[in-house]
Amino acid sequence: MYKVHCMNNIAKAGTDRLGANYELTDALEDADAIMVRSASLHETQFPKGLLAIARAGAGVNNIPLDRCADEGIVVFNTPGANANAVKELVFAGLLLASRDIVGGIEWVRANADDPDLAKHAEKAKKQFAGHELAGKRLGVIGLGAIGAAVANTATRFGMQAVGYDPYLSVSAAWNLDRRIEHADDLSRLVADCDYITIHVPAMDSTKNMVNAELISQMKPGAVVLNFARNTIVDERAMAAALAEGHIARYVTDFPNPVSADMKNAIVLPHLGASTTEAEENCAVMAAEELRDFIENGNITHSVNFGAVDLGPIASGERLAIIHQNVQGMIGKFSQYLADNGINIENMANKSRGSMAYTLIDIAGEVPADVIDRLAQAGGVRRIRVIRSK
Repeated sequence: MYKVHCMNNIAKAGTDRLGANYELTDALEDADAIMVRSASLHETQFPKGLLAIARAGAGVNNIPLDRCADEGIVVFNTPGANANAVKELVFAGLLLASRDIVGGIEWVRANADDPDLAKHAEKAKKQFAGHELAGKRLGVIGLGAIGAAVANTATRFGMQAVGYDPYLSVSAAWNLDRRIEHADDLSRLVADCDYITIHVPAMDSTKNMVNAELISQMKPGAVVLNFARNTIVDERAMAAALAEGHIARYVTDFPNPVSADMKNAIVLPHLGASTTEAEENCAVMAAEELRDFIENGNITHSVNFGAVDLGPIASGERLAIIHQNVQGMIGKFSQYLADNGINIENMANKSRGSMAYTLIDIAGEVPADVIDRLAQAGGVRRIRVIRSK
């Protein structure tokens, strides 16, 4: 029986997907795996038996990835599972920014007691007039699951979508509408677009990516939307651009004292993935990733280890080895198994940074003393024996 500790409320559709061989535990120290949404784990001391952490969402800045890798803990996320929810909110943000809907709603509420409200509204509505999205240029920074969905939907709104992503994969490119333009220079993209929406992950390389210099290159009167992470935008520079009128609106899903005090900013309380459907999709995907890793050793959508997949175990045993990414490790494993008369049926290996992961299928059983010797090999962080059912 495997034990899973939930750091946040995880949708029942996901925890139910774990199956009969799993139970939820309130005791972190007993956990084989953790499921988490937004809770910060940077100060958490993980138990030695912890195998994996599954983040029910895409962003993983709440998890100490390097420390987890060094401790032999595989971290998963669920890219694309909440893409539709965020995409829909982006378009809500576009409409809120292009039409003064918020101002109009507030005016109606302020005049709710006026018996001639409808008549006076006809005169007042001119102050809330805005612009249509059709025909405008939308710059999409980052063409992952969410960015691609936003760009594709923009074309259906009659917008001219322009995408920028220097790391665009071939598979991601296939998902893009053929009408979407591709920009190879970020400065030119922001200079030409009426609306700019950000969809890149929060990393050291993207911190303050939208800075004072880039903001100054934006088209006067542009609208900027940030549904990625607040650290990607230099918010003090954005506040200055809003105050000067260079940027017309800033829509962000990340409230803090700086963004909440900005002139002409629309600040939402981190609603991007807050739909029943998105929470269930993320929870289900996270649960399935955990099960495949725990029961078969396969890694899909890990953010600190490479993808390795040998499918389900057909027979015999499978060795799952987390080790340092140093020369000669695979040869060391192969040679030691051969020296003990053990034949390798199949093998897969993938490295990422300083760490690597190896799966080895064995037809029969591996003696315990051989496993112990492999575990003691220099550079091995963790070794598991997974047996076929």
